[in-house]
Amino acid sequence: MSLTIPTNLSKPTALRPRLTPKPRSATSTIVCSTTNHENNNNNVSSELKAFSAALALSSILLSAPLPAAADISGLTPCKESKQFAKREKQSIKKLQTALKKYAPDSAPALAIQATVEKTKRRFDNYGKQGLLCGADGLPHLIVNGDQRHWGEFITPGFLFLYIAGWIGWVGRSYLIAIRDEKKPTMKEIIIDVPLASRLLFRGFSWPVAAYRELINGDLVAKDV
Repeated sequence: MSLTIPTNLSKPTALRPRLTPKPRSATSTIVCSTTNHENNNNNVSSELKAFSAALALSSILLSAPLPAAADISGLTPCKESKQFAKREKQSIKKLQTALKKYAPDSAPALAIQATVEKTKRRFDNYGKQGLLCGADGLPHLIVNGDQRHWGEFITPGFLFLYIAGWIGWVGRSYLIAIRDEKKPTMKEIIIDVPLASRLLFRGFSWPVAAYRELINGDLVAKDV
């Protein structure tokens, strides 16, 4: 009589890896999900901090004028340009010649004197801001992306886009607000001043409002 022993019973340790992974995997899944949530929060906070730091740095760089250098052919710093100084003298001389035609305390004389002071400040600011002048003595805008000349084009460009967007957003908001009126066309001809005044102040945050409407799908009319 012979006795046959199954071969799979001779290795009881083989059953252990099949029984233990389930509780371990559940535990590891919980730990990983918690860790991922914390990492996501840390990533978001770090990104916000980096964005705030970049915004502050860009504001400092754009607002602080850098020293001008004659790094572009044919242009020199305005404060060193003889033609620029000559134009300043000619402009002031013309105003002073016109000033002699009026009494010292008259209204035209006071207006001309104020214009003289503004002219002096304008030329002085051109020199301090590091603008470059050509052979004609006029300041030239540099738009080649040089960081030293960002204040000549990029800063005014952003301001222009912001103001233009603000005007357009307020007008759009006004038309949306009056479209349910009985006579909306009359509201366009005769402006509702209280309504328009409220929308003017709300329009200062138009980039945020536009982004919110873009996310919600309300920025563009659905029938267009």
